[in-house]
Amino acid sequence: MVLADHAKYYRFRILKDIFQGLVAPPVLVSLCCRTLNLRFGWWSIPAYLLAIPLAAFSEPIPRVVGKWPGNIDVMLKLKKGLASQYIYEPFLELFEEYQCTTLNTRFLWVDNIITMDQEHSKCVLATGFSQFWRGTAQRERLENFLGNGIFNRDDEHRSLARPFFTRNRISDFELFEKYAGRTITVLSNLASRNQPCNVQDLFARFTIDAASDFLFGQNLDTLSKKLPLSSSGPQSDRGSTTDDSWGTFAQAFEAVQRIITMRGRTGFIWPVFELFDDKTAPHVEIIKRWLDPLVKQTLDQKTFLEHLADSTEGLCFFSFLARIQRLIRQQCIDAGMIRDQLLNVLLASRDTTACLLTYVTYFMALYPNIAAKMRREVLDVCGNNVPTHEDIRKLKYIKAVLDETLRLYPPVPLNSRQTRPQPCTLPLPDRTYPTESRQPLYLPKSTTIWYSSLLTQRNKELWGPDADDFDPERWIDPQRVARFTSNPMMFTPFSAGPRIASFFLVRLLQQFDTFTLATDAQPPSSLPPAEWKLGRGRQRVETDLPRSYNDAFHQGAMKNAHSH
Repeated sequence: MVLADHAKYYRFRILKDIFQGLVAPPVLVSLCCRTLNLRFGWWSIPAYLLAIPLAAFSEPIPRVVGKWPGNIDVMLKLKKGLASQYIYEPFLELFEEYQCTTLNTRFLWVDNIITMDQEHSKCVLATGFSQFWRGTAQRERLENFLGNGIFNRDDEHRSLARPFFTRNRISDFELFEKYAGRTITVLSNLASRNQPCNVQDLFARFTIDAASDFLFGQNLDTLSKKLPLSSSGPQSDRGSTTDDSWGTFAQAFEAVQRIITMRGRTGFIWPVFELFDDKTAPHVEIIKRWLDPLVKQTLDQKTFLEHLADSTEGLCFFSFLARIQRLIRQQCIDAGMIRDQLLNVLLASRDTTACLLTYVTYFMALYPNIAAKMRREVLDVCGNNVPTHEDIRKLKYIKAVLDETLRLYPPVPLNSRQTRPQPCTLPLPDRTYPTESRQPLYLPKSTTIWYSSLLTQRNKELWGPDADDFDPERWIDPQRVARFTSNPMMFTPFSAGPRIASFFLVRLLQQFDTFTLATDAQPPSSLPPAEWKLGRGRQRVETDLPRSYNDAFHQGAMKNAHSH
């Protein structure tokens, strides 16, 4: 059975795991006792039960030790904390309690590794890259949603789509200008009426419209649809929304991401709760209905696309589509592959770039002096003209603001990989905790490891005592930049469209000079609890609730913009 097919049979997998973990060990003990003619009497039941955790024993990553069997108490506490506390604070508390940066939670006696260690993340992403893959655990969680797409596959599937991520043409800026102009027009109309704007929703529309035109020559035109109202209108996980086709798609998209995140937090037993009902199914059906017309239109254009691929240099994604269409005719793949790739790319464009722009705008509202400095640089370099490639390269402070935003709020703050079907070792840990063991750590085969770039990029041992502060100067001052240049893997945010973000910020700051937070327009559920003011780090200054499913987002994200 190939891995792509295996991921669809998560119900079979959980039943097999239950048998191997709970049934097989006691049965083997019983058979051994009968063979050796051993009799335990009343001790038989404890002996059989003891065989279960002993069969799952492995070494030596530091383990969480709970009060209940299988660390069920820790699992429930962690799940509750991740839903109610500051973003990833429960993970940080565990690392502090055990004085190490990599832990084995051992929920239900199954190895499950979490890490904020820079050296261990570096191993997963770079030095030991070939020893890890997305693996079966992730594919099970995401199969019905992302299918054969680039973010749910390894090796050959990823190589097919990789050319898309290397596009870099002058015409890209013409497209950026087209959709940045439409977005700023929407924002200007709201500002002229002194109405707050859900910038998170607006930036998602901007990126998805630009991405659909950029990739497929078709505009989904979400910017022309009605905008969400303030707290009085319909609400989704990310704040106010709409009840039209775009709002229905966005809510379905967010619902699937929430379900997938809950699956990850539940661990390998999540299929137990979905044996008879795939919770993502109704939402995925909405998403597919929304995307299918675009997929069909793309397939209908195959002759034109192949002509472009063969005759026009640089149109990499059209070439990618043409290659897939040749495979379709050869009956290697079907139209579902197109949909999967489309959905994966839209996920990346909608979530990562929109997330970055949302947090930059949030920081400009929190720190008006930084926004003023950004605007001065934009006017000095670009005036009121459309920025060029050369202009973007000159915007050093804008680049510093983007990097500092990505450091504090990487668009994908937690990610996972799985060891391949062979065990491996992690290198020596970083020096966050001096008492931590200085030995390499053993990772069993097919073990999931979760790594948090958010916690790594706020680690004071790596970034200094001001690691929680938003300070773009750390990317300009040579002595502070040296921390990063000497250890570049301590900053590993997921790709977040820096060119389109820089371009958009230039056009935004040419039009507006101040930004304010419209907390009165936010739904009450998006406001941070009062006790955060007494907390540590960034939670003391947050005015919105930062949350994370597959990506980071603000639950409120209502802002006012003021033109000069």
